[in-house]
Amino acid sequence: MHSGKMFEVIIDSVRVSLTNQQRIVVLREVNAERYLPIWIGPYEAESITIALQEIEVSRPQTHDLIKNILNQLNAQILRIEILALKDDVFYGNIVIEINDQVIEIDSRPSDALAIAARTHSKILVAEEVMVTAGIIPEEDIHEKEQPSDEIGDDEDSEERLSVFEDFLGSLDIGGSEKDEDESEDDTPEDENPQP
Repeated sequence: MHSGKMFEVIIDSVRVSLTNQQRIVVLREVNAERYLPIWIGPYEAESITIALQEIEVSRPQTHDLIKNILNQLNAQILRIEILALKDDVFYGNIVIEINDQVIEIDSRPSDALAIAARTHSKILVAEEVMVTAGIIPEEDIHEKEQPSDEIGDDEDSEERLSVFEDFLGSLDIGGSEKDEDESEDDTPEDENPQP
């Protein structure tokens, strides 16, 4: 159980980096103008986008399957946690309750967020992660008149993303070996065609 301070966030948007085509999920702190960008794989980006936009799919995708299994077992997702950032890799948990027992399941944040998008679960980020990797946009970039908790392809949301470009360009996460190793775990799943 994580004992430090946690901040609640929502999924703000899923983006493609203009510099290297890497996918980024942008989390926004609830009741604050602080953002947390996390590099994710293309499969997870697509999965989160499908859930946020409520796109109908003919057969359950992997994250739908996980949600359905938990439902059939009468397990309730209590929250998603992003707990740590070590060597450019984020670490998280899916916290569920089943048969009056609370269980923490180790998860990549990208998978946990794809499940959270389907189950409308609370997402919490550890204070040290927000302090280390969170971004507070400059005053003139705030877009307070428009809700930003959904994927947007309009000019306003594109302008909102521009605050991340310098920061994202300075990160070496996209080219690190660890990141490539992480995404290799999903390769067989990614390439399965839908029946």
